[in-house]
Amino acid sequence: MLSPGNRMRRSAEFGRTMRRGRRSGRDALGVVLLTARPDDPGAGDAPRVGFTVSKAVGTAVVRKRVQRRLRHLMRDRIGDLPPGSLLVVRAKPLAAHVGYDTLAEQLDAALTAVRRPRSGATRRRKGRGGDGGGAARADGEQRAGS
Repeated sequence: MLSPGNRMRRSAEFGRTMRRGRRSGRDALGVVLLTARPDDPGAGDAPRVGFTVSKAVGTAVVRKRVQRRLRHLMRDRIGDLPPGSLLVVRAKPLAAHVGYDTLAEQLDAALTAVRRPRSGATRRRKGRGGDGGGAARADGEQRAGS
């Protein structure tokens, strides 16, 4: 089990992590990591982990089993997280059907990806910018069909 100091319990922490954190997903689970800035209060605190297992995963018994597995897996990995960070582990429906070792491999891969430094490339948001239907061309002419 995770110690009480390493558990995320407040809804506001879940929401902030889901909105601002870095994401990485695999077939059976997804993780969202929000690292603390040095000037944030609590930046030196122990990292905290929260789990979300939706009803799509299965019955209450199945969901609880998946959550216990993930909690047990995170117990050994909590020391690898930066101090003051918040991590949400979200189980996908496949998590109920994969073995413990497969779940561990996918969790390790997702954690490695989410902690990897960002590259210089920026990501574009859908529906923003681009060359909308009526955009003028560089030579000042309209596109055909506009």
